Amino acid sequence: MLNLVLGEEVFAFLLVFTRLGTALILIPALGEMSVPARIRLVLALLLSFLTLSLVREGLPPQPATIFGLTGLLISEVVIGAMIGTSARMIMGALHVAGTVIGFQGGLAAAQQFDPTQGTSGALIASFLGLIGILIIFTTNLHHMLIGALRYSYDYFPVGATLPFAQFAELITDTIAGAFTLGVQLAAPFLVYGLIFNVGLGLIARLMPQLPVFFVAMPLNVFMGFVILSVSIGAMMLWFEDYFTDRMMYFLP
Repeated sequence: MLNLVLGEEVFAFLLVFTRLGTALILIPALGEMSVPARIRLVLALLLSFLTLSLVREGLPPQPATIFGLTGLLISEVVIGAMIGTSARMIMGALHVAGTVIGFQGGLAAAQQFDPTQGTSGALIASFLGLIGILIIFTTNLHHMLIGALRYSYDYFPVGATLPFAQFAELITDTIAGAFTLGVQLAAPFLVYGLIFNVGLGLIARLMPQLPVFFVAMPLNVFMGFVILSVSIGAMMLWFEDYFTDRMMYFLP
């Protein structure tokens, strides 16, 4: 009898850990590559242990065959990856905004490793990504991420048929929304870049002997930093509101 109880509990913990562990690899802030793997593993184990007590009654019984167990685990991996990827894609809005700002501000050639994307990107994009992570922790949005993982068992019960159409729609909307948000965040720089380049073109036509490129580059970088310092507060507040609205999809 004891072996049967222990077997059921280990199976239940494995199901919860599979979903939460997969999500924690991908979600922003808690799942960054800069966070040591051991810390992420311990966090996944602790969250799985706490979540198990909340969702234990809704878990299915242990399947009789290895194929049934494999199917359940694959299903949990897909759900966890969907949740983590959706949250990670929202951070892509800051990467898009930073890349646009870098091009408009003359800093596109300044490249740095972006921890939120796992690849090199414009220096401004990496800066905005780090601020985004800071915003998530300082405003306790990481609590919302953890809550989304817990309430995912209400929307996507273990053992139920995977709603692939719903997953595809969610991912598509998230990608489109993140790209749109990134362009909106960089809108002041798009307007500035248009006006600045039109002005340079007029000056070049009126004064052909003036080395416009060498004169305009320092001014372009300076004005880019001025506009960034003025607008970055509103940009991050806008990002915070959008991130909160998207995460509300997984909360009751």
